[in-house]
Parts: sequence; C-alpha cells; structure tokens
Amino acid sequence: MTTVHDFEVETIDGAHVPLADYAGKTLLIVNVASRCGLTPQYAGLQKLHEQHAERGFVVLGFPCNQFLGQEPGSHEEIKSFCETKYGVSFPLFAKVEVNGEGRIPLYAHLTSSEAGPDGAGDIAWNFAKFLVDGQGQVVGRFSPKVTPEAGELVEAIERALA
Repeated sequence: MTTVHDFEVETIDGAHVPLADYAGKTLLIVNVASRCGLTPQYAGLQKLHEQHAERGFVVLGFPCNQFLGQEPGSHEEIKSFCETKYGVSFPLFAKVEVNGEGRIPLYAHLTSSEAGPDGAGDIAWNFAKFLVDGQGQVVGRFSPKVTPEAGELVEAIERALA
C-alpha cells in the first residue's frame, strides 16, 4: 500500500528529500500562497508547528500558483516572505501543481485519499490541509476555510499524535 513516505519532493532550496525522512512524525501538508486572502494562516500554521514539534509534529508547506496566480514569486522570494512576515521555520518545498496534468505524484496520492472531512478530489483553493500519521497514512483532509486554530483540526492533530 502506498503511503506519503513513498514520495520524494524538492525543498524550496533545491534539495531532494524522501518523505520517508519524516517516518514516525505526524505531518500537516498544506498548499500555501503568499498573495491570498488566506495567507495569514501562515501564522497559525507556524504556531501549530511550534506547539507540537516536541511531540513529533511537522507542518510541510508546498507553494502553489494554480489559484489565481497567488504565488507568483521565485523560491527565494517565497522563502524570504514566509520567514520575514510570518517567522516560518517549518519546511517549505519547491513550488508545485496540486491539480491537473502537472500535479506532482505526492498530491495525486493525497487527493485520491477518502480521508474526511473533505474526502477525495481536486484541491479547491490555497491552504487545503492533509493530516498524515506517523505511518504515512492520510488520516484527515480539511478545507482551506478550516483555520489552523479550528477545533476540528486541532482535535484531529491531537488524535494523530496520541
């Protein structure tokens, strides 16, 4: 059975990283954008990352420019924006496509998962969230409108970490 750990991705700095490096950790995989109405969610994602890091929780941010061109910058510009404006210290990856023909294999896997509450299907917008357990299984999918502080997301993270 395929898990998130079977994929390799490129970091925002150009290194290739097998997601198996995150085995045993609970992950929140999010497609992010710097010029979106939801961009302030970066602050909440950073807070979640910091609050739960010692328990093996990691946020993984995947910049995506597929939704109204809201992530137009270079990798350097994106990284600088995230670090400067929101103090982001969680891993950021190279800009990706999450829908359509150019969808990266990781997102093909994520969007095929029936995990609730959102279930399978294309990403609707920036800041869609996939919760992955330590075994690499998708255990939750949350819409972009679900903020990092939302009770349903925090509770799901707590269950995954338990």
